[in-house]
Amino acid sequence: MTTPVTVAPARLAEFTVVDVRTPGEFAGGHVPGAHNIPLDRLDEAASALRTAATRGPLLIVCASGARSAKGCDRLGTLGIEALSLDGGTAGWAAAGHPVERPAGARTPWPMDRQVRLTAGALVVAGFVAGLARPPAHRLSGLVGAGLVFSAVTNTCAMATLLARLPHNRPGADAVPFEETLLRLAG
Repeated sequence: MTTPVTVAPARLAEFTVVDVRTPGEFAGGHVPGAHNIPLDRLDEAASALRTAATRGPLLIVCASGARSAKGCDRLGTLGIEALSLDGGTAGWAAAGHPVERPAGARTPWPMDRQVRLTAGALVVAGFVAGLARPPAHRLSGLVGAGLVFSAVTNTCAMATLLARLPHNRPGADAVPFEETLLRLAG
């Protein structure tokens, strides 16, 4: 189990900070100096992260701390020690600490909010369509079953799909993933 840590801005330089949110979320504001390695790409970045961990501790960050805890657990299975920022970027900003944002960066909704909107819209669509055509109620049941599965397994297929939408992808000014790996390994 991952133990969240609180880090003062003055101590931030002691860590290699890795933000595991989608590139779109990252562009909306991140802890200064953070590298963006989305949660679903941690395995690809394992070698670079292992190298970075030899120079100092890794601090994994997300919006609230949930994804960073999963990231720490995943890295732990790969033999890479990492810490999770307590409260994530939201907690960091709420404590009055600085957040970096590229000039003119668009800020998509946080992934959990996108999932709630999509799941809710599908449930309502299934219910309304089911009034005219009863078999359509199955859509609502499938979404409900997916949410239960998501909670039990602590995974979210809907978030994975939503992360691939254009508004969640990196902007033109984003650092390419491969360059981020080189910076971590260098």
